Amino acid sequence: MSFELKILGSNSATPAYGRHHTAQLLRVKSHNFLIDCGEGTQIQLSRYKCKALRINHIFISHLHGDHYLGLMGLIFTMHLLQRKDDLFIYGQKGLQEIITTQLKYSDTSLNYKIHFHELQNDCSELLFEDKLLTVHSFPLNHRIACCGFLFKEKPKPIRLNKEKLPENISLAQIGDLKKGLDIIDDEGNVLYKNSDITLPPRKSRTYAYCSDTKYDESILPYISDADLLYHEATFLEEKAIWAEKTFHSTTTQAATIAKMAGVKHLLIGHYSARYKDLSPFLNEAKSVFENTSLATEGESTHVPE
Repeated sequence: MSFELKILGSNSATPAYGRHHTAQLLRVKSHNFLIDCGEGTQIQLSRYKCKALRINHIFISHLHGDHYLGLMGLIFTMHLLQRKDDLFIYGQKGLQEIITTQLKYSDTSLNYKIHFHELQNDCSELLFEDKLLTVHSFPLNHRIACCGFLFKEKPKPIRLNKEKLPENISLAQIGDLKKGLDIIDDEGNVLYKNSDITLPPRKSRTYAYCSDTKYDESILPYISDADLLYHEATFLEEKAIWAEKTFHSTTTQAATIAKMAGVKHLLIGHYSARYKDLSPFLNEAKSVFENTSLATEGESTHVPE
């Protein structure tokens, strides 16, 4: 099953050097989750051949413009494309009012329904759940109310070892095997031990998205052991004092969080427009956490099973 993150936008407050405001698209099987929606997001979706109408859930971390100002344009484009499916938007208090006000004064009646969910900022909250995965929010330490998001696959079933399955096995017995049971006869005797003819389940995968935040170890329980972590790194370490004042993080701070959380892979992004060359970002972060990559627009990160 696919579990792939595409970077649509990677810069912070001001677009610069071909880098756009924050936006990411997470594909998990048939799901297309949009995470933040800065200015220019729908252009990036088109550029990278991502179909907007396949997006049913949009997660907005906070109400600084570089994280949501592309939302109204995307909503209107979906309307022009004759969208019929409901759209679910998860965001901070005030987002629903912003969108409905724009719709009101543009005299727009959408072809589809939007469901708004107001985020809680003092605890983790279950936002979405189906048979495949869950999505939780968790609080971040920014200048205004801000949340991160954790996308986590549910535990996967035991796999059958087709090379060792008996030829005469019934569907009912296959069902028992998938439940972890042995195959027994009518008298309760074990015919086949489960462990002899099955394989361990594939690993469940997790993606943790840490939007704008200062260095804060309180997020560690939420992101612990994530397969992939995105953590903002607006500044190089030389600007650590400024990062503290503006409630942002540096490269080495993001890498330290990744190391302490025991994640497998770190993506850093949300670069300040003052930086053209991003190689120092990668060098600084890798000095603390080796398995670090730069969030690069148009590139995808696949999380293997």
